[in-house]
Amino acid sequence: MIDCAIIGGGPAGLSAALVLGRARRSVVVFDDNRPRNAVTHESHGFLTRDGIKPSEFRATAHREISAYPSVEMRWAHVTAVRKQGDIFEVLTDDQEPLQARIVLLATGLKEQLPAVDGIYDYYGTSLFNCPYCDGWELRDQPLVLIAEGERTFHLAETIWNWSRDLVVCTNGHTVLKDEQKQLLHKHGIQVVEDRISALIGSNGHLERVVFASGEERNCVGGFVLTELSQAAPFASQLGCDMNAMGGIVTNPQGRTSVPGVYAAGDATLQGPAQLILAAAQGSQAAMHINATLTERAFH
Repeated sequence: MIDCAIIGGGPAGLSAALVLGRARRSVVVFDDNRPRNAVTHESHGFLTRDGIKPSEFRATAHREISAYPSVEMRWAHVTAVRKQGDIFEVLTDDQEPLQARIVLLATGLKEQLPAVDGIYDYYGTSLFNCPYCDGWELRDQPLVLIAEGERTFHLAETIWNWSRDLVVCTNGHTVLKDEQKQLLHKHGIQVVEDRISALIGSNGHLERVVFASGEERNCVGGFVLTELSQAAPFASQLGCDMNAMGGIVTNPQGRTSVPGVYAAGDATLQGPAQLILAAAQGSQAAMHINATLTERAFH
């Protein structure tokens, strides 16, 4: 029996492991080594770590956590998390079930890109999903936004902060209201609602977008509006409340609606999917997990 099982080895899970390790709690972190930012070359916005490679960030975190002997990293794919009374059982593909007093879900999200041929060839190199992460590197250059969802207008006006040379491509979908189109046009943002027939470039660097009409637009890259969903089903399996966006509902301390289950990081969909925000949520949840375990011991 351990104090806490952390499902997910991203910034939220690793930050929680560090805090709990320093609190002398027995912890197992389950990581299947399939991070959503695997295609990302650099991570930005984390003070003292701006521009770090995600693999380097994880390696540094593992090295620091290894100083705390009560924390164990397990490279395993979790198949189920079950609640049996006040105890949780974590099942994996190839290991014995593990029992824990508390579970922290830091499983993150998975993303789906618009249905455009070849889009994954450019994603992570010249097409990105977050202007706060990659807008600086693309500043003042001709960009495209490929977006098919209701957040298209918001993302377009956000990108405008970094580049005034922007084309919004909705790939044959009508997702903008007339007044939104007019406002974009007022600020020099072009809108093309025609279907995208091809993305042209080399070595991951996008050079132009070709539309079904034969029209083309040159660019050096841009952004993509992705659809996000839970990367793992454990919150639903355990009966946790979910919000309208599909995120795990938590209170400010990271507690879910199920006693003994906490959640942190992108899976909560509480704000932008940022490295520093996920890490902060993991740290905060860990402090309250430790407080919960202490109260149980005292009473």
